[in-house]
Amino acid sequence: MSRPGTGQIVGSFALGVVLLSTSTVLLFGLVAKQPCADGRWSDGRQYRRLCYSDIVPLYGTEHLQGGRLPFLNACPAETDDHCDEYPVLTMYLMRVGAWIGTGYGGFFYANVALLSVLALLTAWFLYLMAGTRALYFALAPTLLIYAFVNWDLLAVALATAATFAYLRDRDAASGALLGLGAAAKFYPGLLVIPFVLGRVRQRRPAEATQLVVWSVVAYAGANLPFAVAAPHPWATFFRFNAARPVDWDSLWFAACQRLHGGTGCAWSPHLIDTVSLLAFAAVAVAVWFLKHAREPDFPRWTFGLPLIIAFLLTNKVYSPQYGLWLLPWFALALPDWRLFAAFEAADVAVFVTRFTWFGRLAATSGDPAFAGFHGAPLGAFELAVVVRVAALVACLVVWVVRETEELPAPTTTGSLGMVLSRASR
Repeated sequence: MSRPGTGQIVGSFALGVVLLSTSTVLLFGLVAKQPCADGRWSDGRQYRRLCYSDIVPLYGTEHLQGGRLPFLNACPAETDDHCDEYPVLTMYLMRVGAWIGTGYGGFFYANVALLSVLALLTAWFLYLMAGTRALYFALAPTLLIYAFVNWDLLAVALATAATFAYLRDRDAASGALLGLGAAAKFYPGLLVIPFVLGRVRQRRPAEATQLVVWSVVAYAGANLPFAVAAPHPWATFFRFNAARPVDWDSLWFAACQRLHGGTGCAWSPHLIDTVSLLAFAAVAVAVWFLKHAREPDFPRWTFGLPLIIAFLLTNKVYSPQYGLWLLPWFALALPDWRLFAAFEAADVAVFVTRFTWFGRLAATSGDPAFAGFHGAPLGAFELAVVVRVAALVACLVVWVVRETEELPAPTTTGSLGMVLSRASR
């Protein structure tokens, strides 16, 4: 057996640094969320101590305490239409978490374990593609504050694995992973567009078709059994999001609030859906043509970054943890530490002002749990949202004007990378 070379040793050390960094950030994230883990929030700790997580209350609102199977077993009659409100794969990740850990605390820690595995897989795949640029993901404050807020790391891991498969010319696997990602969260489905455009640019229509077909097959395979067996519960996700009003963190809310005042928005959700879709298409097309004019041969797959940014800028919902979607793309398509730092600073500012404003709002409403609590005013929260929008627009501009950088090959791919690379030949 030959001894490992210097390059392999250095590469293994670099991979170890990436995985250790990810683990450390996740540990700090767990410490930050731990005060809220048991669900005893009567003292207002979720906003006072900034430990809020959707995972804790959804254990109850999704009725996972027993053996209920999402979609297939009905929610209690007194439940509103928000039960089973997530896509299929996300709902069943929750179900697995509830099988592993019982009670609010057990459910929370079971999901922490599952989400941590997904984060480490994401970091590993990023290292295989971009070397130590994976630290853009591993060391991100966004990962610390949002890893355990919701289940978005499932979609992030699937999208990152799909990107790895695409860059290794495994188009069927890439399409299938994107389809599964879309069955967990919508955004991985967007990546079908740049990946197909890349194959078309390479004059490989068979591979482009393969990618589309397998993405549809995987998405349908995950959804059809539930759509056929329980069509109304399965469609809850679509009904809920169609009727959902503008989200606090969106630019839509800031605009509506500034025009009309109050803490709600009277604009029709369906009207906003239409306008935001048109705005998304307009931004995406404009960015594409501007980039093509400056760099005709740019790698089409990198268009995934501006597509996600355009979606976040124009959509009526920007849930706090959506920043996780962007982290891999700083490593893959925009490795600029200044833009990364600007986005991260703004994302943290939104986090702090959002949740302390919720506490302030509760205090104003007379909630005794927040008596004497002085959180951020609404104006500060909206300012943080606008600053984050400015950071994202700056990312779009720089992506357009800067020549695309090549991905650096890691010194060694490690055992997983070698297995996957051989499989792709």
